Amino acid sequence: MTQQSSVAPRRRWLWLIIAFTALATVVGWLITTEDTVDISHTQAAPRLPVVSVETVTPQPASISISAFAEVRPRWSAELKAAVSGRITEVTPAALAGSHVAEGEILIRQEDSPYIAEVAQAEQALADARRQLLRAESKTTAARRQYKSRGTRPANELALHLPELRVAKKTVAAAKARLNAARLTLQNATTLAPFSGFITERMVSPGQTVNTGDAMIRLVDDRQLELTVELSRNEWALLQQPVAGRQAQLFAEDNQPLGHADIRQGGGFLDQKSRQYRVFMEISNATESPVLSGDFVRVGLPGITIPDALNIPASALTQAGKLWYLDRNSQLQHLMPDVISRIQNRLIIRNPDSHVSSWRIATTPLAAFLPGMRVSGREE
Repeated sequence: MTQQSSVAPRRRWLWLIIAFTALATVVGWLITTEDTVDISHTQAAPRLPVVSVETVTPQPASISISAFAEVRPRWSAELKAAVSGRITEVTPAALAGSHVAEGEILIRQEDSPYIAEVAQAEQALADARRQLLRAESKTTAARRQYKSRGTRPANELALHLPELRVAKKTVAAAKARLNAARLTLQNATTLAPFSGFITERMVSPGQTVNTGDAMIRLVDDRQLELTVELSRNEWALLQQPVAGRQAQLFAEDNQPLGHADIRQGGGFLDQKSRQYRVFMEISNATESPVLSGDFVRVGLPGITIPDALNIPASALTQAGKLWYLDRNSQLQHLMPDVISRIQNRLIIRNPDSHVSSWRIATTPLAAFLPGMRVSGREE
């Protein structure tokens, strides 16, 4: 009994020793395996990241200042009734969308009262002229009498001169009233003051209008105008003097639309935007594809930069940085002086006049770091 009880503790210690030995063996194997797994020895250097670059050289560049403008007609008028009365006729030329020539009849109003006023004014003028003739006759007769007697008249009343002056002024007043009556009669017929398009009609036949009521809206079709605003920096890049030069016009898809003549520019700043204003005109609007109401891009002639770089617009980051590769194919960055944008290209000043060529990174990445060695791939 005593012998069996002493054997059991020995067996337990034996099993514990065996277990600890196995555990130590497994741990040692794991440590040895962890130190050597996935380790390979090679003689080749790691591959460098590939960066798309474009080599550009400094050269003179004639820049163009771009701005956007709305095309407007030079003349735009809302024709209002000059006299009161009932509308008797609205001609087909007065309908919205019609093209009218200068002097074409648009609207006629009832003119009987104004014809009567003209007749009365003509009668008043005839009566004033009769009074003038009578006064002149009296003055002439009085002069002859005094001349035949060999005496001098005592005063102007003796020669009826005051009556003559009043008669002359009466004739002049009657002529003025007649001209006013004739003008009122003419105003009963509304004519197109200039050629253009009817954009809106506000009256109809049979309608009674008062003086000042709007009837028709007319816009010019021969001469169009544009106005652009420029900052001080953009104004400094324009060719001076700016008046008399031509600006190129482009559609939204950058298709050329012809040119506009620069009429005037500068001289003052806009009170709200504090920018320079350039005024342009299109004289041959009937032959131009540009229409009133168009929104166009205007290319103004700029100065020539003797030392400039023409780089892709994609090379500029959102922060305004420009990445390039130096002689050791290491990435470097700088803040360029952007002068002009031409579609997908940028004109910048040469950052360093001693550098003959630049390898510009065309698609900069957020992972770029200064001094990072890369492999440049020319596009």
